[in-house]
This record gives sequence, structure tokens and C-alpha cells, in this order.
Amino acid sequence: MGTLDKKRLVRFMARVMEESGFKVYRNFQTSRHIIDIYGVLPTIVGDIGVVVACKNYDDRWEVGLDVLKEMEMVGKTLKASKIVVVTTSYFTNSAINYASRRNIKTIDKDGLMVLAKKFSAQHSEYGGAAVYDDEEGEPAGGTGEYTPSPETATSFPQTSSSFFSRGKGSLSRAKRSRSISLPSTELKPLLTNTVSLIIIVFALSTLITYFISMGYTNTAILGVAKILISAVLSYGLVLLVEQDLTKTLSKGTIVFFVSLLIYVILIIVL
Repeated sequence: MGTLDKKRLVRFMARVMEESGFKVYRNFQTSRHIIDIYGVLPTIVGDIGVVVACKNYDDRWEVGLDVLKEMEMVGKTLKASKIVVVTTSYFTNSAINYASRRNIKTIDKDGLMVLAKKFSAQHSEYGGAAVYDDEEGEPAGGTGEYTPSPETATSFPQTSSSFFSRGKGSLSRAKRSRSISLPSTELKPLLTNTVSLIIIVFALSTLITYFISMGYTNTAILGVAKILISAVLSYGLVLLVEQDLTKTLSKGTIVFFVSLLIYVILIIVL
């Protein structure tokens, strides 16, 4: 597998995608990058785009985090539903960890061999390395231009017949679009700034607690209420602007504890 050159690797992956129903564009050009494969799957909800990078590295070299981040930027530019990085080598631990937390599927040497065997098994006319034979000309998808539809789908459909819909981390598990409405452009800068978030959470929790205190005079209940309100506001407001769960938890925790710290300091001072 390590001797598989770049062109054959790209041709093989393009063939697999075509078998899965994709319209394939090889050497797809954007304003700043040339993508090995850009696959488009037309559906009733819009075009579903998949960006694929093929790295024919020697076993001594591993695909690092820089490659994944670069492809992630390309994917955002094209509004791709999934990013795939394929290599004839392996990935660094940091790259694997990053991919598991992002919308990225990684296929290393072992995964590529499994994929090749499955493909060969379904195409008895091919055998072993014959799958990778160099071919003249371009496949049906060619290298033509493609303009993403304004109705590009943000989620990947379940396609049981596709090679990409099998196993953990399949393409069918693309990041689903949020049902939560994002805040307006005027409020977004405030909600993305940690300091302003802390002020907003503290002010709102204090105001809500004040209204609650009109019906209850028990300080213990009011204290617990303020903590719960601060927690809900801290994580809830962050969740409106952050799509990454890890960032939501870390940022929400910071906002929550700092707002509580301010509350404690005011109690001591006053």
C-alpha cells in the first residue's frame, strides 16, 4: 500500500465515491487551494459536499494536525458536510484526537486496505492491486467546475449502500445542523466575549433572583436559585454561539464560576 502513488490513490477514492452516488471532481480548485477530490451528492434537501485529501506518505511519515486544520478551512469555505483525509501511512495521536472532536473522518493505511478489500469483493472483475491500476482519461466526474448550491445541505443522509456509511466515524455521521436559532449579529459579539458574558450572566441572575425574592424571603432558597440560574445562563448563552461541545463546556464553566466568585465577593464586602 505504501507504494501506491498519489494519482492511483485519488482515482481509487474517486471510484469508491462514484459507486456511492457522488458526482466527483478531481483536482478541484478554490481561490486558495487545489483539493484532491470534491464529491457532491444531490439530494432533495440540497447538494451534499464532501472534501477528500489523499496523502501518499511513506510509513515513516505521519499525517499531522496541520493537514487536518487546513482541510477544515477548505471544508468551511465550500460548506462541505464532511471532511475526509486518506493516507497510505498513519496519523499522529494529536491528529486522531482532533479528528474525533471535529467533523473529520480519517482513513489510514489499515483502513484503506479494508476499504480496498470491500471494494474488490463487490467488484469481482477486479482483484487485489488491480483496483489501483492507472487509467487513462478522467472519470465521469472529471475536473470540471462546480458552484455549490445556495441550498447546500448541512447534514449527511443515511446511505446504507455507500462505503462511507459503514462503521464508526462514517460519513453519514456528519455534524447535524443546529435547531437552536443563532442570535442576531448585534448580540453575537457580546455573547462571544467572555468578559461581557460574565457581566450579562451576573446581571441577569441578580435580576431574576430579585424578582424571586419578592415571593420568598428564605435566603437559602434564594442562594440556591441564584446558583442554578447562573449555571443555566452560563452554559445556555455559550451554547447559542458555540457549536463545539468542548468549547461550550469549558467557556460555560469559566463564566459560571467567575460570576459566582463575584457574587461571593459582593456578599463579603456588603
